[in-house]
Amino acid sequence: MNPGPVYPSLDDAVALPAKRPLHLAIGMFDGVHLGHRAVIEAAVRSARRSGGLAAVLTFDPHPSRLFRPDDPVRLIMARDQRTAALLALGVDAVIVQPFDPAFAGLEAESLLPHLRSRLGGLHTVYVGENWRFGRGRRGDVALLVAEAKKNGLHVVSAPRINGDGEPISSTRIRVLITEGNIAAANVLLGAAYASEGTVKPGKQLGRTIGFPTLNLPWEPDLTPRLGVYVTRVSPLGPLPAGVTVKGLPAVANYGLRPTVEQSSAPQLEVHVLGACPHGEGDKLRVEWLAFLRPERKFSNVAELSAQIALDREEARAWWGLE
Repeated sequence: MNPGPVYPSLDDAVALPAKRPLHLAIGMFDGVHLGHRAVIEAAVRSARRSGGLAAVLTFDPHPSRLFRPDDPVRLIMARDQRTAALLALGVDAVIVQPFDPAFAGLEAESLLPHLRSRLGGLHTVYVGENWRFGRGRRGDVALLVAEAKKNGLHVVSAPRINGDGEPISSTRIRVLITEGNIAAANVLLGAAYASEGTVKPGKQLGRTIGFPTLNLPWEPDLTPRLGVYVTRVSPLGPLPAGVTVKGLPAVANYGLRPTVEQSSAPQLEVHVLGACPHGEGDKLRVEWLAFLRPERKFSNVAELSAQIALDREEARAWWGLE
């Protein structure tokens, strides 16, 4: 199935067919975690049963960029990565509404009329039970339900989903990622945390000490803990018809390379555990699966090389490779 269109604003989304009932999930959806999926999948199921359309309304930038620009929320996913993850859930369209002063200034009671004036087929709105909206975040689900009745619309609010006895939230996942607890973060995400980028030439140090790496420039908004991780590497983007590619087991270092150069910004270097078909110019997706150790500075390159060998063996053991 071809992914649905991405509309850069609600004004552009007027192109959605008005004759089919529109089931609209609304939220920031950073990380597209299990709690988010419950909201979105409810919209998709209802749309399929009714012959309607399912869409997601999300926002860019995060509201914190507007309200506290000196200390904004650091996002788990870049916008394009988030959009792709939302489309992968089977929605017919994604609307990325600019979160600007005009939109932020909408009174809570004005939201549904604002949506309906642009989405003629709007039928039901789907949100998380703790979703807030409108100027000053004054609106809650109770107000949304009351306003929906006035506008001939319906509201479905999904209860929060717990993981290990606590509510799943983007905030909680961000903490896990910055702590290096990537395995726990992946459980709550319902998928592997991932980096995406194009392989660039490096300084070839890894190759000279027997550990060739793929160097992926990557500047995440939220910086994971620096260190060594078990990863999986796969091509990014559409493959030729009939071609399937499994991800390759790998080990990666994300850090400042203090032993050899002390970079000004973290770098992602990936070593494939076996034959590597990828090289410079390839667009790759790197899934982070387990944290092995924090980054540290070694006395010399020989000591670094010995530790890398141990990291590789630990990663091979994690994968069950001989």
